[in-house]
Amino acid sequence: MALEQVFVNSETLERLREGPLAPQLDRFCRWLNDHGFARNTIRNHISHVSHFSRYLKQSGVTDSANLNSSQIRAFLADHLPHCKCRRAGAFQYNRIAFSVHRFMKYLQEYGFACPSDKHMTPYYSLLDDYTKWLKNYHHLASGTLRLRRHCLAQFLDRIDTSFTPNKLSTLSPDKIETFFLNYSNNHGQAARRSMQAVLRTFLRFCFIRGYIRRDLACAVPTLRTYKLDKLPRGIDDNQAQRLISSIDRKTKVGRRDYAIIQLLYTYGIRSGQVRALRLNDINWRQSQIRFAPLKHGKEVVQPLTDNVGESLLDYLKNTRPKISHPEVFLTSRAPYKPLGYSSTLSEIIARNMHRGDITSPSCGAHTFRHCFASRILKGGHSLKSIADMIGHRCIQTTFIYTKIDFQTLSQVALNWPEEIL
Repeated sequence: MALEQVFVNSETLERLREGPLAPQLDRFCRWLNDHGFARNTIRNHISHVSHFSRYLKQSGVTDSANLNSSQIRAFLADHLPHCKCRRAGAFQYNRIAFSVHRFMKYLQEYGFACPSDKHMTPYYSLLDDYTKWLKNYHHLASGTLRLRRHCLAQFLDRIDTSFTPNKLSTLSPDKIETFFLNYSNNHGQAARRSMQAVLRTFLRFCFIRGYIRRDLACAVPTLRTYKLDKLPRGIDDNQAQRLISSIDRKTKVGRRDYAIIQLLYTYGIRSGQVRALRLNDINWRQSQIRFAPLKHGKEVVQPLTDNVGESLLDYLKNTRPKISHPEVFLTSRAPYKPLGYSSTLSEIIARNMHRGDITSPSCGAHTFRHCFASRILKGGHSLKSIADMIGHRCIQTTFIYTKIDFQTLSQVALNWPEEIL
């Protein structure tokens, strides 16, 4: 697909072909089309990259081979906020920045010399150094390393996007404490715990490397929590059934969401196990489905129920894009890729709960995990059986569900003492 198939006006085409990036736009247009982008999305990406190309021309750049990360940062950070040729606003800025990053990925895929996305932010060298330190000295898993990088990037973005090792000396206990308390007010217990661990290990890393003069790990507040202090937060079985029946299976997104929520409801698995589910994990001949172990848990192999099998077949045959990714569930819009973050699954569940008018203190995958454990506990299964079915390696982790076994608890309840006059 060439530019003439997307843009009709000759003046528009002439303007698009200004600047050093113009020779790449036709191929970039075809690349977007091959990746399944809609026509209107292609128009927007081409227009935004053309805007960047005209900026490069005004800056004296004559060849795309001379493109570097400092020019990209200058365009995004210096030019766009004051640009008069585009509407102002964070929304427009984010759209243009996304198009430029997409263009960088296209250049990398075709082997053109171009700056990596990760060098667009000065603190990425610090992130890389911290990640290597965690891997070499703490031996963390790759998934944990990605989570630590993501949390630390949020901290550095909030404090100062231009952080380099030389500027870390400006960190103070007040800045650290203020950030963490503000973060804690807007996030749940698991996110707070992750951020707490990241900040403390990062500050110790900076002290060991000599970036700061004293260990500031103690500046991260301790938010006291108690194990098993709360009841499992989930929806009951009637609410789950209402939610499943409310999903519109006539749409592509609805068929995908229906299959995901059927899996969560039927097997009580974690969100990471849904995202990691691969096509070869479904054994159609033996009617079995396998879920990979997470959090040092156990592999879970369960019978493939009729409802789950039918929902997966409907999604795989009528909705899932025909691409080579081994993961079962992919994004609903181009570029099609696996669901990369747990927040993506939480958004899917929250959206369907809102449409189904289901209220719950939690809208993530654990909502169905607690619903599943509660359901089979009421059915008379032992805690050992529950631990095996949801993949707990240590049965103590399953003890939280003893707090909702009211029938058994009533047998050990003491009579209320009577007042004796």
